[in-house]
Amino acid sequence: MSAIKRLAGQTAMYGLPSIIGRVLNYFLVPLHTYFFDPKEYGIVSEFYAYVAFFVVLLMMGMETTFFRFVNQTDDKEKTFNQAFSLVLIANAIFLITVLIFSQDIANWMLFPEYQNYVIWFAFILVFDATSSLFLAKLRYQEKAKKFIFIQFASIITVILLNLIFIFLIMGENDSFGIGYIFLANLCASLIKPILLYKDVLSFRFIMDKVLAKTMIIYSFPLVIAGFAGIINETFDRILIKRLLLDEGVDYAQAQVGIYSANYKLSILISLFIQAFRYAAEPFFFSREKDKDRNKIYAQIMTYFVIVLTFLFLVISLNLEIFKWFIPKEEFWEGLKIVPLLLLANVFLGIYYNQSIWYKLSNKTKYGAYIALVGAGITIGLNIILIPIYGYMGAAITTFSVYFSMMVMSYFLGKKHYPIKYNLRKVGLYMFSSVLLYLFSLLFHFESLPATLILNAFLLAIFIGLVLVIERPLTRLKKR
Repeated sequence: MSAIKRLAGQTAMYGLPSIIGRVLNYFLVPLHTYFFDPKEYGIVSEFYAYVAFFVVLLMMGMETTFFRFVNQTDDKEKTFNQAFSLVLIANAIFLITVLIFSQDIANWMLFPEYQNYVIWFAFILVFDATSSLFLAKLRYQEKAKKFIFIQFASIITVILLNLIFIFLIMGENDSFGIGYIFLANLCASLIKPILLYKDVLSFRFIMDKVLAKTMIIYSFPLVIAGFAGIINETFDRILIKRLLLDEGVDYAQAQVGIYSANYKLSILISLFIQAFRYAAEPFFFSREKDKDRNKIYAQIMTYFVIVLTFLFLVISLNLEIFKWFIPKEEFWEGLKIVPLLLLANVFLGIYYNQSIWYKLSNKTKYGAYIALVGAGITIGLNIILIPIYGYMGAAITTFSVYFSMMVMSYFLGKKHYPIKYNLRKVGLYMFSSVLLYLFSLLFHFESLPATLILNAFLLAIFIGLVLVIERPLTRLKKR
């Protein structure tokens, strides 16, 4: 249990900036959806969808690669310098390419008037990708205070600049509009390398061909898996627009905005998963040689699922409250997709937890295989379902993909790196949470307080179930 406590502490410590940052960004959703219509919000969402693709490529899987290799060598600095040298080369090539072809890229995106935004996002990507490895080094060195300070500085910058630009500078007929959101993001991304300047200055470019080749061989499947994973996570925004263009560009862009705004309501699950991933990866690697490692991994999975399913219930049962984070009623038609997306993110979280098996066993190619199959399902189902069901088709696809990836990872892991998860408990918590949500749909009260009382009762049932099965009080008494 002490190992699990340590992981919980690290999850809170290293995930805290991510959690608070996403929560604060969560509170930007009502701001953005109040001042911008679905079409404008759709443009913002599409730009960030493309960013998600490229940040995976530009990071080159070097965070995980660094954690893997630094634990196997005495020359820690050489390992880091080699990893960052590879990242630096990739980012330099990317930035030069975008600067040369920025107008062509804007034209392809159907935003010919937004060439400057394309350039801004190139710099945002480079700042974020290059900073990420230095931040990973801080995590490895357990310099939590510095890590948290830098992350918070970036978060506070983007929040404050959004508020300043929108409330104090942007006028009613300001043509710059959504550009203020992008400018705030650019400044926030720049803050990271500025605050990391001492670490940046200590970097020495090297190119050890043997080490570089070994790192690339290890990281390449992670890049493929990450890229395919981003297809699963964000490609639906791009496809919604492209597949609904027959209805008009403005309509298609608005549908992207509605879908993206409602997707944001699943952020509580996403931010917990992100916080967990920050801490879990170095933790799992550090426990690799423990005799009881598999028992620890299995216990972690059980507690992880408890948190995810509880969050699923909290949000899905209280959509009448959460919907007010999207002030304009134009967006509310998309609320019906939220429970499905929440459950999809539960599957995704379980998959991320399971994925440690192929990283520990040096079989990262299986992560690529799983993600590629998922990407194929994503593209295929979206092409079939979006023209018929609109963004609901994208939600159904997301649910199907993450469920498939979770199942594939479990059976492959069982074969190549068996971990005896407590499937009865995991299945019970997932099944009971879904059952309680479906039960809530049988009741339609006109009174909001009556609805909230019922939902609180259903949550209490779930909590009671967890307490009876896990018996935390009994364990405390034994100590």
